[in-house]
Amino acid sequence: MKKIVKLSVVAALLFAGTSIYAIDGKDYVLHVIKENGKEITFGLNNTTKAYLSIYDASGNLIYSEKASGKHGILRTFSFEEFPEGTYFLEIEDNVKTTKHEITITNNTTVLSAQAVSSVYKAGFSAENTSVAVR
Repeated sequence: MKKIVKLSVVAALLFAGTSIYAIDGKDYVLHVIKENGKEITFGLNNTTKAYLSIYDASGNLIYSEKASGKHGILRTFSFEEFPEGTYFLEIEDNVKTTKHEITITNNTTVLSAQAVSSVYKAGFSAENTSVAVR
């Protein structure tokens, strides 16, 4: 019985450990907080200033803003007037530029938390930034 309990604890720790993120403070992580119909709320932690842009699938700029927050950035976007299709949220801070895909269908909008692309700026390298294990 003790052996089964020990194995269960080890298995639980193993599965819990596969979702851990190590962040060194230079890199932000996008968290999709709420997707409600055609409205999306997301947060960017570990950054206090960023330039946010939304592009259509052809690369045309639709919206842009300079965003800031004391302990991170929290934004809500409504896509009510957007036609169905694929769009991209581009987030630029002093370290890198990252693109996230936005998919709009019927009455649903989905923002991918996983980046489609990340480009680091000169003077920064990816070797000392985030580590994600899944």
